[in-house]
Amino acid sequence: MSFEVERTTVWSFPERGRWATQRYTSTYRGNFAPQIPRNLILLYSKPGEVVLDPFVGSGTTLIECKLLGRKGIGVDINPATVELCRRNLEFRVPNELPQVVKQGDARNLDFLENESVDLIIAHPPYANAIRYSEDLEGDLSRIHDIQKFLGEMGKVAQELHRVLKRGRCCSLLIGDLRRNKHVVPLGFHVFQVFLKRGFLPREIIIKVQHRCRGTEVWISRANDFLLLAHEYLFVFEKSGQP
Repeated sequence: MSFEVERTTVWSFPERGRWATQRYTSTYRGNFAPQIPRNLILLYSKPGEVVLDPFVGSGTTLIECKLLGRKGIGVDINPATVELCRRNLEFRVPNELPQVVKQGDARNLDFLENESVDLIIAHPPYANAIRYSEDLEGDLSRIHDIQKFLGEMGKVAQELHRVLKRGRCCSLLIGDLRRNKHVVPLGFHVFQVFLKRGFLPREIIIKVQHRCRGTEVWISRANDFLLLAHEYLFVFEKSGQP
C-alpha cells in the first residue's frame, strides 16, 4: 500500500482507502475515510502510544491503530455499534497491540485516568444531521437544538481535556449544517467550545467531501444556495503548562 502523509491544511481523498477491514466500515453512514486517522496517527503519535476515539462508530480509527502499532481505545454509546466495531477488528497483524472497545459516553470516561492518553481522534455527530439511533438515551445525534448540543459537547471537551496528556493533541472532525437554506456554522461553534475548555488551536484543516450520501437529492433543491462540500478538521493541543 502506497501512502504519503498529508503536509498541507487541505485534505482531499476522492478514493477511500480499502485496506484491511476498512472495506467493511464504508457502509456505516457518516464515518470518515481511513486516510484521516492514518494521517493523524502518523503525525501526532508514536508506535506503542495510546490513541482514543470517543465516538468510535464502525472502528475506522482502531483499525488504523492496529495496523500502525498503537494501543487503541474506542468508545461508543450505541451497543450495536460497539459490536460492529469489534467484528471489524477481527483480523491479525504481526506483533499487534491491544485494541479496547467499550460501550460508554464521551462525556464520562471515568474508566480512564487523568492524562493517560497520547492522542485523541474524535468525529462526533453533527447535531441531528444523521441520527444513529431512534431512542437511545444520551445519543448526541438526537439533539436538534444547537445550543443544547453545544452544551453537551462542552462536557465532551472537558472530559477529553482531562484524559489527554499535557502537550499532546486532540483532533476533531466536524461539519456545518444548513437549515431553512441558512448555514448553521456548527464547526465554528464547536471550535469555540473546545477553546473555552482549555485547548489551544494547533491546526485548522479543510477536509473536502466527496460523494456524500444524499448529495443528489440536495443538488435538485439547491437553486439559491450552495452545497456544503467541506468539513473542518481541528487539531487542538493541551497546554504543556501546569
